[in-house]
Amino acid sequence: MEFIVNNSQETQNIAQKLADLVQAGDIILLTGDLGAGKTTFTKGLAKGLGIKANIKSPTFTLIREYHQGRLPLYHMDVYRLEEVGGDELGLEEYFNGDGVSVVEWAKFVADEIPVDNLEVIFTKDSENPDYRKLSFLGHGSRSKALAQALSQSLA
Repeated sequence: MEFIVNNSQETQNIAQKLADLVQAGDIILLTGDLGAGKTTFTKGLAKGLGIKANIKSPTFTLIREYHQGRLPLYHMDVYRLEEVGGDELGLEEYFNGDGVSVVEWAKFVADEIPVDNLEVIFTKDSENPDYRKLSFLGHGSRSKALAQALSQSLA
């Protein structure tokens, strides 16, 4: 399933709709180039969960936790783990926990990611800086159902 967005607000709106559907233990992988809108998407998800905190990319802290909403949000940016992986971070505690995990640059900790996850791929257009294509790929039964429910809620 794919959606075209033309600005950051449209990206956040889709993420807010997804926030209505997520459950504890859901894992969302955000894939795309630098500046593609991954953190913008996470801001929308947080807003939809009722989190009022300022959402910032956790590039240097690796993981930011937000507990104020309907569900805890665990926002991970594992870009800096490209050379070392994440096997010592205890990521499984987040993935099996009571919140929603959002992982940017998941390819760097691929061995740690559970099979059932919803991947969101952000594709930019070099000629139109505001254009994005968001592709949702459900891997596993729960995430496939989540992607389907999102598609229905946006129809």
